[in-house]
Amino acid sequence: MIIVNAIIDNMLHNALYMELLIKLVVAGSLSLIIGIERELKKKPVGLKTSLVIATFSCLLTIISIETAYSTPSRDDINITMDPLRLAAQVVSGVGFLGAGVILRKGNDSITGLTTAAMIWGAAAIGIAVGAGFYFQAFATVLIVVIGIEAVAPFLIKIGPKRLRMREVTLKVQINDIEKLPHLLEKMKDYQMVVEHVGIRDLSSDNGICWHEVQIRFTTLIPKDTITIYNSFHSLDYIKKVEVQYVA
Repeated sequence: MIIVNAIIDNMLHNALYMELLIKLVVAGSLSLIIGIERELKKKPVGLKTSLVIATFSCLLTIISIETAYSTPSRDDINITMDPLRLAAQVVSGVGFLGAGVILRKGNDSITGLTTAAMIWGAAAIGIAVGAGFYFQAFATVLIVVIGIEAVAPFLIKIGPKRLRMREVTLKVQINDIEKLPHLLEKMKDYQMVVEHVGIRDLSSDNGICWHEVQIRFTTLIPKDTITIYNSFHSLDYIKKVEVQYVA
């Protein structure tokens, strides 16, 4: 215990160690901003994951830089070290974590790309702070958060028509496949742009063969799920309706 206290006391009175400690604290603090943003949106990567990635990335960057400059030279061996060698490996290695949060759903939609980018970004924050680029790291976090929380929603509201359209998947069961054109016309009346249509047969029910139709479409009108559900459930040839917004 005495030895540990002596080591801590020596670190607190050493300017170099204090600078390294500040780097770790700054990296961890900036990563919390990203973590909070993901937590508020109920994404898989939150406070703890962002904190761990950024802090350890900062640590590895510090180790890489300090090792390159503190390794003693030798007359018989010419040692040449890249100060950011470990940091370069962090950039590629953290990609495995990002790949783990990218999911492909049954409706062919892909989610988790932003979260994966945030994982990579948390590592970048740690590397930047570890290399001493405090202002650049802070400015980057600020730009990213403002872009995600303010600029992107603003563009979705006033941007081009294609950008403002929401993607929705609709799964219905109909008893007469000849009614499908009528269903598609109905969707056109609701200003829904059909992107993909899939059909499969279901088991017969009292002599009636039901067909499951899965439609992926985009819509500009800001309808809620219940409104879309009621719009199709009122049709007499439809037995079952399932609506899902693509995140």
